[in-house]
Amino acid sequence: MFTGIIEAIGTVESIEERGGDRRLRFATGDLDLTDVQPGDSIAANGCCLTAAALTANGFIADLSTETLALTTTSDWQAGTRVNLEKSLTPQMRLGGHLVSGHIDGVAEVLSRESSARAETFWLAAPPALARYIARKGSVTIDGTSLTVNAVDGPRFCLTIIPHTLEKTIIADYRPGTRVNLEVDLIARYLERLHQSDCAPPPEKPV
Repeated sequence: MFTGIIEAIGTVESIEERGGDRRLRFATGDLDLTDVQPGDSIAANGCCLTAAALTANGFIADLSTETLALTTTSDWQAGTRVNLEKSLTPQMRLGGHLVSGHIDGVAEVLSRESSARAETFWLAAPPALARYIARKGSVTIDGTSLTVNAVDGPRFCLTIIPHTLEKTIIADYRPGTRVNLEVDLIARYLERLHQSDCAPPPEKPV
């Protein structure tokens, strides 16, 4: 689990093709890896990755064909900047919201406009995911926990403050940028609970 509060910006150092999937080497910049062991989870642009090995300045992770097909990881190249967050521990503050690191789909940036010192972005979600995105609800974009300011069908609006622009890769976004989208966990579970076929009928009292 993660919080959606980005800890550092890293870069993809190299990509190695391995029989249909890929092995990536990441440089993690200012991310503190002193408490990370091989096998631990690190989110890169919201994708929960397993650190297969640690390096002098980062970690190595394997990306499956499923991950490559459902996320923007297939677009990454050497030099691509990524948001990084280590997995949540019981001692950490939950400053964002509960984030699983399991990407639901890919959204696209439609527009970007200045709004005082902030930047306003409109994005388009895949139509199947739009029902999980609500005004003033939470959404995760490339691993960043954000509040939705407005919705219009599959389109939704985000206002990004200067601190977030400085500490994440959102400052790089332009119309056409593809981003990893994770919808709110609570919305997904509520939908499942309301499906009539997900639970057996209650037992009759004896």
